[in-house]
Amino acid sequence: MTAILAIETATEACSVALYRDGEVSQCHEVIPRQHSQRLFGMLRELLPDGDLRRQGVDAIAYGCGPGSFTGLRIAASAVQGLAFAHSLPAVAVSTLACQAQTALRRESLSANTLVLSLLDARINELYYATYAYSGDLPVLRNGPGGCAPADLVMDDEEQPLYAVGSGCRFLEALPVRLQQRIHGRAQDLLPEARDLIPLALAGLERGEIQRPEDVQPVYVRDEISWKKLSEQGKRGD
Repeated sequence: MTAILAIETATEACSVALYRDGEVSQCHEVIPRQHSQRLFGMLRELLPDGDLRRQGVDAIAYGCGPGSFTGLRIAASAVQGLAFAHSLPAVAVSTLACQAQTALRRESLSANTLVLSLLDARINELYYATYAYSGDLPVLRNGPGGCAPADLVMDDEEQPLYAVGSGCRFLEALPVRLQQRIHGRAQDLLPEARDLIPLALAGLERGEIQRPEDVQPVYVRDEISWKKLSEQGKRGD
């Protein structure tokens, strides 16, 4: 049976989960700007001796973004280091998809719900994606993208939406036609690492794994670039 370590630090929450023998253990705290101080303490709580392979871990899942620039770098750096040290593959999962998975688990949504997953991107912009559910997993319908709230446009213009995430603070600034489609919201909901696991298991089945050197955040703003560990510290040509 596959065992997965999952790390999600793209929002105000710092979240680590371990899936092993069909059971999930999780450390989850809402601690803005303290992720780097708590992440490895959480890892020690879930995996006391620090040897991932000896404790049966087969892969490391991580929330690859979009989200907080600093939070994404913390997760990517930690996952790269752990994957290199223990010769493990990584599985990247969209933070917006993870948030939709958290909503399915926590909000008692019906299978035909269309979820608008939103994150506050700061500077009065948001990250967004919409998901339908199939087999208890979110399936991408629109996005992901980033824009000013007033510029958000959905391709499907009829189905009601359930909005989740910190980006819900911008709902009143969305185009009126889009506002009218929103029939529910969960503004305080944050993605949890345990909800990376179903998506990571599906990714493993499809062979969607990364080598340690390929681990990196996914941004939806073109002006943000990320250097892999092998590129850091090098001067540009």
